[in-house]
Amino acid sequence: MELRHLRYFVAVAETLHFTRAAEMLGISQPPLSQQIQRLEHEIGTPLLKRLTRGVELTEAGSAFLPDAIQIVQQADLALEKARGVARGISGQMSLGFASSVAFSEPVFDLIRRFKARYPAMELITREENMALLMQDLREGMLDAAFIRLPCESSRAFNLKVIATERMLIALPANHALSHQHTIALSELSDEALIIFPRDVSPSLYELIVSTCLRAGFNTARFQQAPQITSSLGMVGANCGIALVPASMCCVNNPHIVFREIENNTLFTDIAFAWRRSNTARTVTHLLKLIHETEPVPSGEAQKQPPV
Repeated sequence: MELRHLRYFVAVAETLHFTRAAEMLGISQPPLSQQIQRLEHEIGTPLLKRLTRGVELTEAGSAFLPDAIQIVQQADLALEKARGVARGISGQMSLGFASSVAFSEPVFDLIRRFKARYPAMELITREENMALLMQDLREGMLDAAFIRLPCESSRAFNLKVIATERMLIALPANHALSHQHTIALSELSDEALIIFPRDVSPSLYELIVSTCLRAGFNTARFQQAPQITSSLGMVGANCGIALVPASMCCVNNPHIVFREIENNTLFTDIAFAWRRSNTARTVTHLLKLIHETEPVPSGEAQKQPPV
């Protein structure tokens, strides 16, 4: 049974007229009549009763019509779905997020614009540390990911930087230096430094640790938090201080203040990463949106820490 035969039958059944159905289908009437006869022969019973003026459905035709309509509609939906996926405007896209970009406004502004432009696209998101994120991206479990640089393993992928942000000091609100707008790291060298595990973001970890060691910090006083984000809770509990991306200023915790680093050399990039072999339309569409927006200059688009 051919799909076109079902389309022809539905057209005749809905118009109850061969000539009008043929005009609607864009074919001539004799071939239409022949195709309907072939369908009836295949089914083994007449579906239409030919009248002097028009046609009417037989009992078998009336029973067959609802299923024929459903099959045609399902076929049309399947066709449109396949075409939409091929054009990258529908289907699914799996996106990974490094835990530390969860507060980045440029990232989620990009996602909002992507959803507005491609509303039929379903985004499947996953938040992980950098090590797992890079592994999932490499193994094809993710189409793309938003990661934080520096990251040594990211060199295996295509990268597009979408924002640069400075690191800030997060310290308890009752800290003796909390009244200062800018603080030298050396002034905090006796404090406990709360830092995420190295495998969360190895290169960023090394950057923070090396900077703090030069400022006089003692590794014996380092305390580990599960993620960059969870370090803030420990700061609020007076467990120590932390160095965090500026985007985390949006965390509203009355027990924490954010302060600038004097002579700051700690900056981190947020980048869109995808496999070099991945030419999926969805990735291409997201890249196009990224190119429509200039990279965010460091310090300009991030929320200023409260004084």
